[in-house]
Amino acid sequence: MSLAKELQLLTNEPPTAIITSDEFLSDEPQLETPLHLQQIIILLTCLEWLWQERHDFFATGNISIYYEKSQIKGKPDRAKGPDFFVVLDTEPRKRNSWVVWQEDNRFPNLIVEILSKKTAKIDRTEKKTLYQDKFQTPEYFWFHPETLEFEGFRLVKGKYQPIALNPRGWRWSEQLGLYLGVYERQLRYFTEDGEIVPIPTKQLTVEIQQRKLAQQQAQLAQQQAQSERRQRELAQQQAQSERQQRELAQQQAQLAQQQAESERQERELAQQQAESERQERELAQQQAESERQERELAQQKLADMEALLTRYRESLGELSDEE
Repeated sequence: MSLAKELQLLTNEPPTAIITSDEFLSDEPQLETPLHLQQIIILLTCLEWLWQERHDFFATGNISIYYEKSQIKGKPDRAKGPDFFVVLDTEPRKRNSWVVWQEDNRFPNLIVEILSKKTAKIDRTEKKTLYQDKFQTPEYFWFHPETLEFEGFRLVKGKYQPIALNPRGWRWSEQLGLYLGVYERQLRYFTEDGEIVPIPTKQLTVEIQQRKLAQQQAQLAQQQAQSERRQRELAQQQAQSERQQRELAQQQAQLAQQQAESERQERELAQQQAESERQERELAQQQAESERQERELAQQKLADMEALLTRYRESLGELSDEE
């Protein structure tokens, strides 16, 4: 069935499918030239190599996408196979085809078509319309390995808008976080820093593994150095803590000694105060005794004077009688 007929059928209600998922095998035609195959392999292997630590995407080439349930003579209808596509936020398990209704109605995030004389017109028109309107694939690129024609589109408000070239002739993919550009007549990936994503080879893999090993060793040495530094810091902190504990013990001993001395001084002061009070009482008693003695002495003196005066009077009286 032609793509035009497929687009015409989009407005019809599809019948309920009765085909199991195991029967959805890819039914894509053979690639036209070795350049097509080589280009798809480059796109696939470079991305898988770059994202080898990720486990949240599915990338493949030249397999069928079944996007609506329908059946004609026992075969599912409405299937299309882009030359290369990527689905993000999904399991990277092996699939014979991409069956949309078995994948939470997920369509590709990015599609790349490799143009040829036979497919270029359809890729530029009918497939572009399908990917825009039905798939609503956020980004669509095409590349002609012979003429080097390279275009890219991003879905904006439901319509594909051209992705501008940067000064190097690359187009930015928001979905991949990479640039796509032509290098030595091949469509290649470039990082945001402008580095080309290499084509993985055995030698490259070994070199990368060696670099990773060297990085791991450097990280291990750095971690060991940090561990030793932390151990030294811990030992210093422990020694400082012990010194502070000793100083605290000394301060506590000094404080206890000072407190004992203060208590002794307080006792001595209390004793001195008690002694002073005793002395004051004795002095008061002595003063009272002295005053008593002075009163007694004064009384004695007064008595003596009175006795003397009495004798004078008696003596004077005898003299008067004699006269």
